Amino acid sequence: MTSNPGLVERPTRATARSGSRRLVGALAVTQTVGYGVLYYAFSVILGPMSRDLGISNAASAGALTIAVLVTGLLSIPVGRWLDARGGHVLMTTGSALGALAVLAWSQVQTAAQLYAVFALIGVASAMVLYEPAFAVVVAVTDPARRARALLGITLVAGFASSIFIPLTGQLVARLEWRAALIVLAIGLAVITVPLHGLALRHTTPRADQTDRHRRASPAQVVRDPAFWLLAATFVFHGAALAVIAVHLVLYLTSLGHPAALAAALAGLLGLLSVTGRVVATLSTRWLPMATIAGIIFIGQGVAMSMMPLVGRHVAGTIACLVLFGLGFGVASIATPAILLDRYGAAGYGTIAGTLAAPVLVAKASAPLGGALLASAVGYRPLVLLVAGACGLAGVLLLLVRRTGQEVGRRVGSPGRLPGPTFLQDGR
Repeated sequence: MTSNPGLVERPTRATARSGSRRLVGALAVTQTVGYGVLYYAFSVILGPMSRDLGISNAASAGALTIAVLVTGLLSIPVGRWLDARGGHVLMTTGSALGALAVLAWSQVQTAAQLYAVFALIGVASAMVLYEPAFAVVVAVTDPARRARALLGITLVAGFASSIFIPLTGQLVARLEWRAALIVLAIGLAVITVPLHGLALRHTTPRADQTDRHRRASPAQVVRDPAFWLLAATFVFHGAALAVIAVHLVLYLTSLGHPAALAAALAGLLGLLSVTGRVVATLSTRWLPMATIAGIIFIGQGVAMSMMPLVGRHVAGTIACLVLFGLGFGVASIATPAILLDRYGAAGYGTIAGTLAAPVLVAKASAPLGGALLASAVGYRPLVLLVAGACGLAGVLLLLVRRTGQEVGRRVGSPGRLPGPTFLQDGR
């Protein structure tokens, strides 16, 4: 009986699928809660916190910039840890640290204390948000299921802002901002620490789960010129999206839209980002992810370049934001797809962390640069600069795609490269 491979293999596959679903479900929840508490709640807390501490909104906003910068600086060492030891201890500890940091946030009395707390939040974010979650999925999920797994996580987490911004608003209205943060810290601890502690057991990368055909080491990858083209792509795109995320409402009000309408129109971006991820993933049946993302980024550039011309009309604004919003969340699903297609799964955590470091630094610094530019010359040049950055990102990504086969042979094993491993669906 045991000599029949079918009798052994079926339960093994069923167990693997069940374990993969549990992992994806747990990470989808923890990413939603993690982003909601560690990132999106800040926008609601900002006003009342600044008034209570007696500092300007700009001074308070610097705390979030520090957090993102710290996250970027830690991306590479975190990636190396994930490649060597997996995500169980790292993400469980990071969840606990994040909850403690939010609890400390609720007690700050000065700007210096606020900045120190947000440095800790940056450390926790590096340990628990998308990059480590994706690395865990890559390490333990079969190539045929990676696309669905990563899409499932990002689809659910894409609603983090839609859930936690209004939730935080209700808590602040009922309890005031310090008590609201205590509630959020408890929720973060109660939900994410047990889920990471239980679901991420046995997620240490195993040698037999890496890409057997392409085992490009991180050291080889950073010598690939196209890797730095990829980095430039996502730096330009990430900076552009960060500027829009912070300044869109102010820009729309400068065009003459009422503040409430401007906020509602800006809210389209979060919903459309989920739609864009689905469209991009489904489109990989016909085109490579790099090509899809490049086209979408160029489309975003076109949308933003049209905004100064048609943005004073509600219909024109909606049309531009729909086209721009479809690409708002594509980078998060495109990045692992492109890295895995190009370099394979070996050393993914370190490779992804190396790419994430300059991107996060750009995301952290771009809104401040945008504010300085807007105050000096107005919002129209800033929006046109965003349009140019998106268009350039798209062009660079298409150039990376054109050099794929040749560079793949140079970086990976000799001989013909196999087809993409990330987006196989069993056909």
